[in-house]
Amino acid sequence: MELGLVGLGKMGGNMRERIRRAGHTVHGFDRNPDLADVHSLDELVGKLESPRVVWVMVPAGGPTQSTIDELGELLEPGDVVVDGGNSRWTDDEKHAEELAAKGIGFVDCGVSGGVWGLENGYALMYGGDAENVAKVQPVFDALKPEGKYGSVHAGKVGAGHFAKMVHNGIEYAMMQAYAEGWELLEKVDSVTDVREVFRSWQEGTVIRSWLLDLAVNALDDDEHLDRLKGFAQDSGEGRWTVEAAIDNAVPLPAITASLFARFASRQDDSPQMKMIAALRNQFGGHAVEAK
Repeated sequence: MELGLVGLGKMGGNMRERIRRAGHTVHGFDRNPDLADVHSLDELVGKLESPRVVWVMVPAGGPTQSTIDELGELLEPGDVVVDGGNSRWTDDEKHAEELAAKGIGFVDCGVSGGVWGLENGYALMYGGDAENVAKVQPVFDALKPEGKYGSVHAGKVGAGHFAKMVHNGIEYAMMQAYAEGWELLEKVDSVTDVREVFRSWQEGTVIRSWLLDLAVNALDDDEHLDRLKGFAQDSGEGRWTVEAAIDNAVPLPAITASLFARFASRQDDSPQMKMIAALRNQFGGHAVEAK
């Protein structure tokens, strides 16, 4: 099949290559002309035969909204737009309604795989009407990992991005657990080779995972992570997961704590810890450290 792909960054560029390796035709557009096959959305749409499928891989929020707005003016009834970025699921419902008014289908797709997806395949979680999903199915099949799993029609519009959001929330908590365990191992004198402890966990343990493999890769590159600053950004999906948990009265203590730990990482001199230190000194005479 033919596909229009908008956004050819780290994810989009590799996705274009994987789809082409599966024998499909991809016309890619990016604001960087060095990456693009075509030089405007108008030209991209003109390259595709009806019914057209255009996959959008641009940052969530304004960039996605403006791209979908423009495509809504260029596409025709029966065409389909796929949002494969990290949009919030509530935006999907809005986009689907806006495009449906013009007879254009909409599918949201959460994509996981990062820079490894080109070779390993991408885990895909998509939402939308079966009729629209069917028009995109050859691309889903090209992108997914080999084997039976790694791709799911999660439900109606918004379900794909909601599933990916929860996936990322779980990822936050898993990374936090590995990080806390690593710090404790590094802290004690009795453990003399923390990296090899982590490596030993890669086989036969109940905590083995791809994230653990990546942790070992990082420790092989920088054994004590001395070259890194203890600062971690959040993409927004962790926040949305916690907000959704509040809306649905679902307790998520581990995921919530992992999100707040990221916030703490951005404070070189934590105001909260100042208050805790002051209170400990007041009620127990515990020592405080002055600047």
